[in-house]
Amino acid sequence: MNQSQELFDRAKKIIPGGVNSPVRAFRAVGGTPFFTKQAKGSRLITADDQELIDYVCTWGPAIHGHDHPVIREAVSEALAKGTSFGTPGPDEVEMAELLVEIVPSVEKIRMCNSGTEATMSSIRLARGFTGKSKIIKFAGCYHGHVDSLLVKAGSGALTLGNPDSAGIPESFAKETIVLPYNDLTAVENAFSQSEDGIAAIIVEPYPANCGLILPDDGYLEGLRKICDHNQAVLIFDEVMTGFRLSLGGVQEKTGVTPDMTAMGKIIGGGLPVGAFGGKAEIMDFLAPLGPVYQAGTLSGNPLAMAAGVASLQLLKESMPYDRLESLGNQLALGIQQIAKEYSIPLQVPQVGSMYCLFFNENPVRNFEDAISSHSEYFKKLFQHCLANGVYLPPSPYETCFISNAHIENDISKTLDLFNEAFKAF
Repeated sequence: MNQSQELFDRAKKIIPGGVNSPVRAFRAVGGTPFFTKQAKGSRLITADDQELIDYVCTWGPAIHGHDHPVIREAVSEALAKGTSFGTPGPDEVEMAELLVEIVPSVEKIRMCNSGTEATMSSIRLARGFTGKSKIIKFAGCYHGHVDSLLVKAGSGALTLGNPDSAGIPESFAKETIVLPYNDLTAVENAFSQSEDGIAAIIVEPYPANCGLILPDDGYLEGLRKICDHNQAVLIFDEVMTGFRLSLGGVQEKTGVTPDMTAMGKIIGGGLPVGAFGGKAEIMDFLAPLGPVYQAGTLSGNPLAMAAGVASLQLLKESMPYDRLESLGNQLALGIQQIAKEYSIPLQVPQVGSMYCLFFNENPVRNFEDAISSHSEYFKKLFQHCLANGVYLPPSPYETCFISNAHIENDISKTLDLFNEAFKAF
Protein backbone atom coordinates (compact mmCIF):
# COMPACT_ATOMS: atom_id res chain seq x y z
CA MET A 1 0.00 0.00 0.00
CA ASN A 2 1.33 3.45 -0.90
CA GLN A 3 1.71 6.23 1.67
CA SER A 4 -1.18 8.34 0.36
CA GLN A 5 -3.58 5.40 0.51
CA GLU A 6 -2.47 4.61 4.06
CA LEU A 7 -2.85 8.24 5.15
CA PHE A 8 -6.29 8.48 3.52
CA ASP A 9 -7.45 5.29 5.24
CA ARG A 10 -6.34 6.71 8.59
CA ALA A 11 -7.94 10.09 7.85
CA LYS A 12 -11.32 8.61 6.94
CA LYS A 13 -11.61 7.16 10.45
CA ILE A 14 -11.34 10.55 12.15
CA ILE A 15 -12.03 13.27 9.53
CA PRO A 16 -15.38 13.40 7.64
CA GLY A 17 -14.66 12.00 4.19
CA GLY A 18 -10.98 11.91 5.05
CA VAL A 19 -10.43 15.52 4.00
CA ASN A 20 -10.71 19.00 5.49
CA SER A 21 -12.18 20.55 2.32
CA PRO A 22 -14.63 18.52 0.18
CA VAL A 23 -13.15 18.90 -3.31
CA ARG A 24 -9.90 17.30 -2.10
CA ALA A 25 -11.69 13.96 -1.79
CA PHE A 26 -11.44 13.28 -5.57
CA ARG A 27 -15.15 12.33 -5.68
CA ALA A 28 -15.55 13.97 -9.11
CA VAL A 29 -12.52 12.28 -10.69
CA GLY A 30 -12.26 8.96 -8.88
CA GLY A 31 -9.37 7.32 -7.11
CA THR A 32 -7.61 8.11 -3.87
CA PRO A 33 -6.41 11.64 -3.20
CA PHE A 34 -2.67 12.00 -2.89
CA PHE A 35 -1.07 13.62 0.14
CA THR A 36 1.59 16.28 -0.34
CA LYS A 37 4.69 16.33 1.85
CA GLN A 38 6.52 19.22 0.19
CA ALA A 39 6.04 21.94 -2.43
CA LYS A 40 8.69 23.93 -4.27
CA GLY A 41 8.38 26.30 -7.22
CA SER A 42 5.91 24.85 -9.72
CA ARG A 43 6.06 21.37 -8.19
CA LEU A 44 4.36 19.29 -5.53
CA ILE A 45 6.07 16.26 -4.00
CA THR A 46 3.63 13.61 -2.86
CA ALA A 47 3.95 11.35 0.16
CA ASP A 48 5.02 8.66 -2.33
CA ASP A 49 7.76 10.87 -3.84
CA GLN A 50 5.95 11.56 -7.09
CA GLU A 51 6.78 14.98 -8.52
CA LEU A 52 3.85 16.87 -10.05
CA ILE A 53 3.65 20.05 -12.10
CA ASP A 54 1.02 21.94 -10.13
CA TYR A 55 -1.81 23.86 -11.82
CA VAL A 56 -3.81 24.24 -8.61
CA CYS A 57 -1.30 26.48 -6.81
CA THR A 58 -3.09 25.95 -3.47
CA TRP A 59 -6.29 27.07 -5.27
CA GLY A 60 -4.79 30.41 -6.25
CA PRO A 61 -2.52 31.91 -3.58
CA ALA A 62 0.79 30.59 -4.93
CA ILE A 63 1.25 33.16 -7.72
CA HIS A 64 5.00 33.23 -6.97
CA GLY A 65 5.20 29.44 -6.84
CA HIS A 66 5.61 27.37 -3.71
CA ASP A 67 8.07 28.15 -0.93
CA HIS A 68 9.37 31.40 -2.40
CA PRO A 69 12.55 32.35 -0.49
CA VAL A 70 11.49 35.97 0.09
CA ILE A 71 8.16 34.94 1.62
CA ARG A 72 9.80 32.17 3.61
CA GLU A 73 12.33 34.63 5.06
CA ALA A 74 9.57 37.11 5.95
CA VAL A 75 7.67 34.40 7.84
CA SER A 76 10.85 33.27 9.56
CA GLU A 77 11.60 36.79 10.79
CA ALA A 78 8.02 37.24 12.00
CA LEU A 79 8.06 33.85 13.73
CA ALA A 80 11.06 34.91 15.81
CA LYS A 81 8.90 37.71 17.27
CA GLY A 82 5.86 35.60 18.16
CA THR A 83 2.97 33.79 16.50
CA SER A 84 0.04 35.89 17.72
CA PHE A 85 -0.30 39.06 19.77
CA GLY A 86 -3.99 39.78 20.33
CA THR A 87 -3.10 43.45 19.85
CA PRO A 88 -2.54 45.58 16.75
CA GLY A 89 0.81 44.96 15.06
CA PRO A 90 2.98 47.02 12.68
CA ASP A 91 2.51 44.67 9.70
CA GLU A 92 -1.27 45.13 9.86
CA VAL A 93 -0.79 48.82 9.13
CA GLU A 94 1.67 48.15 6.32
CA MET A 95 -0.71 45.61 4.77
CA ALA A 96 -3.63 48.05 4.99
CA GLU A 97 -1.58 50.80 3.38
CA LEU A 98 -0.56 48.48 0.54
CA LEU A 99 -4.13 47.39 -0.13
CA VAL A 100 -5.46 50.95 -0.12
CA GLU A 101 -2.69 51.91 -2.54
CA ILE A 102 -3.19 48.95 -4.88
CA VAL A 103 -6.96 48.23 -5.02
CA PRO A 104 -8.98 50.99 -6.76
CA SER A 105 -12.14 50.56 -4.68
CA VAL A 106 -10.48 50.48 -1.27
CA GLU A 107 -10.33 53.57 0.93
CA LYS A 108 -10.43 51.61 4.19
CA ILE A 109 -9.79 47.93 4.87
CA ARG A 110 -10.46 45.35 7.60
CA MET A 111 -8.41 42.16 7.85
CA CYS A 112 -9.98 38.80 8.65
CA ASN A 113 -8.98 35.14 8.35
CA SER A 114 -10.48 33.72 5.16
CA GLY A 115 -12.24 34.59 1.94
CA THR A 116 -15.45 33.23 3.46
CA GLU A 117 -15.16 35.68 6.36
CA ALA A 118 -14.50 38.48 3.88
CA THR A 119 -17.65 37.85 1.83
CA MET A 120 -19.79 37.17 4.90
CA SER A 121 -18.68 40.43 6.50
CA SER A 122 -19.12 42.37 3.26
CA ILE A 123 -22.73 41.22 2.99
CA ARG A 124 -23.46 42.06 6.63
CA LEU A 125 -21.90 45.49 6.22
CA ALA A 126 -23.82 46.21 3.01
CA ARG A 127 -27.08 45.30 4.75
CA GLY A 128 -26.23 47.44 7.75
CA PHE A 129 -25.22 50.39 5.59
CA THR A 130 -28.30 50.31 3.35
CA GLY A 131 -30.89 49.15 5.87
CA LYS A 132 -32.09 46.55 3.34
CA SER A 133 -31.95 42.78 3.66
CA LYS A 134 -32.01 41.15 0.24
CA ILE A 135 -28.94 40.49 -1.87
CA ILE A 136 -28.35 39.33 -5.42
CA LYS A 137 -25.81 36.65 -6.29
CA PHE A 138 -25.27 34.72 -9.50
CA ALA A 139 -25.67 31.00 -10.15
CA GLY A 140 -22.31 29.25 -10.09
CA CYS A 141 -20.52 32.03 -8.22
CA TYR A 142 -19.03 30.68 -5.01
CA HIS A 143 -18.45 33.14 -2.19
CA GLY A 144 -17.40 30.73 0.52
CA HIS A 145 -19.58 28.64 2.79
CA VAL A 146 -21.70 31.54 4.05
CA ASP A 147 -25.30 30.48 4.80
CA SER A 148 -27.00 33.13 2.67
CA LEU A 149 -24.49 32.72 -0.17
CA LEU A 150 -24.33 28.93 -0.44
CA VAL A 151 -27.23 28.89 -2.86
CA LYS A 152 -26.51 27.61 -6.37
CA ALA A 153 -22.85 27.92 -5.54
CA GLY A 154 -19.84 26.64 -7.42
CA SER A 155 -16.55 25.12 -6.28
CA GLY A 156 -16.77 22.04 -4.04
CA ALA A 157 -20.51 22.38 -3.56
CA LEU A 158 -21.03 22.01 -7.30
CA THR A 159 -18.53 19.15 -7.58
CA LEU A 160 -20.38 17.13 -4.95
CA GLY A 161 -23.76 17.73 -6.56
CA ASN A 162 -25.04 19.66 -3.54
CA PRO A 163 -25.18 23.29 -4.64
CA ASP A 164 -27.77 23.97 -1.92
CA SER A 165 -26.27 22.79 1.36
CA ALA A 166 -28.26 21.11 4.09
CA GLY A 167 -28.32 23.02 7.35
CA ILE A 168 -29.32 26.37 5.87
CA PRO A 169 -32.80 27.54 6.96
CA GLU A 170 -35.19 28.33 4.14
CA SER A 171 -35.68 31.78 5.63
CA PHE A 172 -31.99 32.56 5.04
CA ALA A 173 -32.16 31.48 1.43
CA LYS A 174 -35.22 33.67 0.84
CA GLU A 175 -33.07 36.74 1.41
CA THR A 176 -30.86 35.74 -1.54
CA ILE A 177 -31.96 36.32 -5.13
CA VAL A 178 -30.06 34.02 -7.50
CA LEU A 179 -29.78 35.16 -11.11
CA PRO A 180 -27.99 33.93 -14.24
CA TYR A 181 -24.61 35.54 -14.90
CA ASN A 182 -24.27 37.70 -18.04
CA ASP A 183 -27.97 38.67 -18.04
CA LEU A 184 -28.48 42.34 -17.18
CA THR A 185 -32.21 42.19 -17.91
CA ALA A 186 -32.64 39.65 -15.13
CA VAL A 187 -30.87 42.01 -12.72
CA GLU A 188 -33.02 44.97 -13.74
CA ASN A 189 -36.18 42.90 -13.33
CA ALA A 190 -35.12 41.75 -9.87
CA PHE A 191 -34.72 45.33 -8.69
CA SER A 192 -38.03 46.42 -10.19
CA GLN A 193 -39.88 43.52 -8.55
CA SER A 194 -38.33 43.80 -5.10
CA GLU A 195 -40.75 45.49 -2.72
CA ASP A 196 -38.30 45.95 0.16
CA GLY A 197 -35.30 46.92 -1.91
CA ILE A 198 -31.99 45.14 -2.46
CA ALA A 199 -28.95 45.88 -0.32
CA ALA A 200 -26.22 44.60 -2.61
CA ILE A 201 -25.06 42.66 -5.60
CA ILE A 202 -22.15 40.33 -4.88
CA VAL A 203 -20.34 38.89 -7.88
CA GLU A 204 -17.14 37.22 -8.89
CA PRO A 205 -16.35 39.66 -11.70
CA TYR A 206 -14.78 36.73 -13.55
CA PRO A 207 -16.58 33.70 -12.09
CA ALA A 208 -13.91 31.08 -11.40
CA ASN A 209 -15.60 28.47 -9.22
CA CYS A 210 -17.63 26.68 -11.88
CA GLY A 211 -14.81 26.82 -14.36
CA LEU A 212 -13.76 30.22 -15.69
CA ILE A 213 -16.51 32.39 -17.18
CA LEU A 214 -15.76 35.77 -18.73
CA PRO A 215 -18.23 38.68 -18.70
CA ASP A 216 -19.91 39.88 -21.86
CA ASP A 217 -18.85 43.30 -23.09
CA GLY A 218 -20.55 45.91 -20.93
CA TYR A 219 -21.83 43.46 -18.32
CA LEU A 220 -19.79 44.66 -15.34
CA GLU A 221 -20.40 48.27 -16.38
CA GLY A 222 -24.11 47.45 -16.43
CA LEU A 223 -24.03 46.09 -12.89
CA ARG A 224 -22.31 49.28 -11.77
CA LYS A 225 -25.02 51.45 -13.34
CA ILE A 226 -27.87 49.37 -11.90
CA CYS A 227 -26.42 49.61 -8.38
CA ASP A 228 -25.93 53.36 -8.72
CA HIS A 229 -29.52 53.80 -9.89
CA ASN A 230 -30.95 51.74 -7.03
CA GLN A 231 -28.63 52.87 -4.20
CA ALA A 232 -27.33 49.33 -3.80
CA VAL A 233 -23.82 48.28 -2.89
CA LEU A 234 -21.77 46.56 -5.60
CA ILE A 235 -19.41 43.97 -4.08
CA PHE A 236 -16.66 42.36 -6.12
CA ASP A 237 -15.49 39.03 -4.74
CA GLU A 238 -11.86 39.16 -5.87
CA VAL A 239 -10.63 36.43 -3.54
CA MET A 240 -9.45 34.52 -6.63
CA THR A 241 -8.85 37.25 -9.19
CA GLY A 242 -7.39 39.91 -6.91
CA PHE A 243 -3.67 40.57 -7.54
CA ARG A 244 -3.60 37.64 -10.00
CA LEU A 245 -4.87 39.16 -13.26
CA SER A 246 -3.34 42.56 -12.59
CA LEU A 247 -1.97 44.17 -9.47
CA GLY A 248 -5.34 45.81 -8.76
CA GLY A 249 -7.44 42.84 -9.89
CA VAL A 250 -10.36 42.79 -12.32
CA GLN A 251 -11.43 46.28 -11.24
CA GLU A 252 -8.11 47.69 -12.41
CA LYS A 253 -8.16 45.60 -15.57
CA THR A 254 -11.69 46.63 -16.57
CA GLY A 255 -11.95 50.09 -15.04
CA VAL A 256 -15.17 49.11 -13.23
CA THR A 257 -14.88 50.11 -9.57
CA PRO A 258 -17.16 48.40 -7.02
CA ASP A 259 -18.19 49.89 -3.69
CA MET A 260 -16.61 47.03 -1.75
CA THR A 261 -14.11 44.27 -2.46
CA ALA A 262 -13.59 40.92 -0.72
CA MET A 263 -10.03 39.59 -0.86
CA GLY A 264 -7.96 36.62 0.27
CA LYS A 265 -5.53 34.00 -1.06
CA ILE A 266 -2.58 35.96 -2.54
CA ILE A 267 -2.57 38.56 0.25
CA GLY A 268 -1.63 35.81 2.72
CA GLY A 269 1.40 34.57 0.83
CA GLY A 270 0.20 31.00 1.46
CA LEU A 271 -1.06 31.54 5.01
CA PRO A 272 -4.76 31.81 6.01
CA VAL A 273 -6.04 35.34 5.43
CA GLY A 274 -8.95 37.44 4.24
CA ALA A 275 -9.80 41.13 3.93
CA PHE A 276 -12.67 43.33 2.88
CA GLY A 277 -12.56 47.00 2.07
CA GLY A 278 -14.22 49.79 0.14
CA LYS A 279 -15.56 53.27 0.44
CA ALA A 280 -14.77 54.95 3.74
CA GLU A 281 -18.41 55.88 4.35
CA ILE A 282 -19.38 52.21 4.17
CA MET A 283 -16.41 50.85 6.11
CA ASP A 284 -17.02 53.32 8.93
CA PHE A 285 -20.27 51.48 9.69
CA LEU A 286 -18.09 48.74 11.19
CA ALA A 287 -17.58 48.48 14.94
CA PRO A 288 -16.05 50.15 16.85
CA LEU A 289 -17.09 53.22 14.82
CA GLY A 290 -20.46 51.96 13.65
CA PRO A 291 -23.27 49.51 14.45
CA VAL A 292 -22.14 46.54 12.29
CA TYR A 293 -20.20 44.05 14.41
CA GLN A 294 -17.29 42.04 13.03
CA ALA A 295 -14.33 40.59 14.91
CA GLY A 296 -11.69 37.87 14.86
CA THR A 297 -9.16 36.65 17.40
CA LEU A 298 -6.49 35.98 14.74
CA SER A 299 -7.38 38.78 12.33
CA GLY A 300 -4.19 40.51 11.25
CA ASN A 301 -2.09 37.59 12.48
CA PRO A 302 1.59 38.66 12.35
CA LEU A 303 2.76 35.61 10.39
CA ALA A 304 0.05 36.01 7.76
CA MET A 305 0.66 39.76 7.52
CA ALA A 306 4.40 39.29 7.08
CA ALA A 307 3.88 36.69 4.34
CA GLY A 308 1.22 38.82 2.66
CA VAL A 309 3.26 42.01 2.67
CA ALA A 310 6.19 40.09 1.17
CA SER A 311 3.90 38.58 -1.49
CA LEU A 312 2.43 41.95 -2.51
CA GLN A 313 5.81 43.68 -2.52
CA LEU A 314 7.15 40.94 -4.79
CA LEU A 315 4.29 41.56 -7.21
CA LYS A 316 4.92 45.31 -7.20
CA GLU A 317 8.60 44.77 -7.92
CA SER A 318 8.38 41.99 -10.50
CA MET A 319 5.04 42.82 -12.20
CA PRO A 320 4.85 39.29 -13.71
CA TYR A 321 1.53 39.80 -15.49
CA ASP A 322 2.77 40.02 -19.08
CA ARG A 323 4.79 36.83 -18.62
CA LEU A 324 1.88 35.03 -16.97
CA GLU A 325 -0.46 36.15 -19.75
CA SER A 326 1.99 34.80 -22.33
CA LEU A 327 2.30 31.41 -20.59
CA GLY A 328 -1.45 31.18 -20.10
CA ASN A 329 -2.16 32.02 -23.71
CA GLN A 330 0.43 29.55 -24.94
CA LEU A 331 -1.07 26.75 -22.88
CA ALA A 332 -4.71 27.54 -23.71
CA LEU A 333 -4.11 27.83 -27.45
CA GLY A 334 -2.02 24.67 -27.44
CA ILE A 335 -4.72 22.68 -25.67
CA GLN A 336 -7.39 23.96 -28.04
CA GLN A 337 -5.32 23.03 -31.09
CA ILE A 338 -4.76 19.50 -29.80
CA ALA A 339 -8.46 19.06 -29.03
CA LYS A 340 -9.37 20.27 -32.52
CA GLU A 341 -6.97 17.76 -34.07
CA TYR A 342 -8.82 14.91 -32.36
CA SER A 343 -12.30 16.44 -32.87
CA ILE A 344 -12.87 16.78 -29.13
CA PRO A 345 -15.39 19.48 -28.12
CA LEU A 346 -13.41 21.77 -25.84
CA GLN A 347 -13.54 25.40 -24.75
CA VAL A 348 -10.50 26.81 -22.93
CA PRO A 349 -11.38 30.25 -21.57
CA GLN A 350 -8.21 31.95 -20.35
CA VAL A 351 -7.22 35.29 -18.92
CA GLY A 352 -3.75 35.94 -17.54
CA SER A 353 -2.62 33.04 -15.37
CA MET A 354 -6.12 31.52 -15.11
CA TYR A 355 -7.74 29.03 -17.47
CA CYS A 356 -10.20 26.17 -17.40
CA LEU A 357 -11.40 23.25 -19.49
CA PHE A 358 -15.03 23.01 -20.61
CA PHE A 359 -15.65 19.93 -22.72
CA ASN A 360 -18.44 21.71 -24.52
CA GLU A 361 -19.27 22.42 -28.15
CA ASN A 362 -20.19 26.04 -27.42
CA PRO A 363 -18.69 28.94 -25.44
CA VAL A 364 -19.74 28.97 -21.79
CA ARG A 365 -21.45 32.18 -20.60
CA ASN A 366 -23.16 31.05 -17.39
CA PHE A 367 -23.74 28.30 -14.86
CA GLU A 368 -26.19 26.33 -17.00
CA ASP A 369 -23.73 26.26 -19.88
CA ALA A 370 -20.98 25.09 -17.53
CA ILE A 371 -22.87 22.13 -16.09
CA SER A 372 -23.89 20.98 -19.57
CA SER A 373 -20.25 20.15 -20.34
CA HIS A 374 -19.08 16.54 -20.79
CA SER A 375 -17.49 15.93 -17.39
CA GLU A 376 -16.52 12.33 -18.20
CA TYR A 377 -13.86 13.66 -20.60
CA PHE A 378 -12.30 15.66 -17.80
CA LYS A 379 -12.12 12.62 -15.52
CA LYS A 380 -10.12 10.70 -18.13
CA LEU A 381 -7.81 13.66 -18.72
CA PHE A 382 -7.27 14.23 -15.00
CA GLN A 383 -6.27 10.63 -14.33
CA HIS A 384 -3.88 10.49 -17.29
CA CYS A 385 -2.18 13.73 -16.27
CA LEU A 386 -1.92 12.75 -12.60
CA ALA A 387 -0.36 9.40 -13.47
CA ASN A 388 2.22 11.17 -15.63
CA GLY A 389 3.27 14.12 -13.49
CA VAL A 390 0.72 16.92 -13.94
CA TYR A 391 -1.81 17.93 -11.30
CA LEU A 392 -5.04 19.57 -12.47
CA PRO A 393 -7.87 20.56 -10.09
CA PRO A 394 -9.76 17.38 -9.11
CA SER A 395 -13.05 18.67 -10.51
CA PRO A 396 -14.36 19.60 -13.97
CA TYR A 397 -15.76 22.81 -12.46
CA GLU A 398 -12.62 24.49 -11.18
CA THR A 399 -10.11 26.96 -12.56
CA CYS A 400 -6.45 26.13 -13.19
CA PHE A 401 -3.67 28.50 -12.17
CA ILE A 402 -0.18 29.21 -13.46
CA SER A 403 2.51 30.63 -11.19
CA ASN A 404 5.53 32.75 -11.95
CA ALA A 405 7.61 29.67 -11.10
CA HIS A 406 6.25 27.76 -14.12
CA ILE A 407 8.63 27.63 -17.06
CA GLU A 408 8.36 26.84 -20.77
CA ASN A 409 9.29 23.21 -20.15
CA ASP A 410 6.33 22.82 -17.78
CA ILE A 411 4.01 24.06 -20.51
CA SER A 412 5.57 21.79 -23.15
CA LYS A 413 5.32 18.70 -20.94
CA THR A 414 1.71 19.52 -20.13
CA LEU A 415 0.79 19.87 -23.80
CA ASP A 416 2.49 16.54 -24.56
CA LEU A 417 0.39 14.85 -21.88
CA PHE A 418 -2.81 16.44 -23.20
CA ASN A 419 -1.94 15.11 -26.64
CA GLU A 420 -1.45 11.59 -25.28
CA ALA A 421 -4.72 11.76 -23.31
CA PHE A 422 -6.81 13.15 -26.16
CA LYS A 423 -5.40 10.61 -28.58
CA ALA A 424 -6.67 7.84 -26.30
CA PHE A 425 -10.19 9.29 -25.94
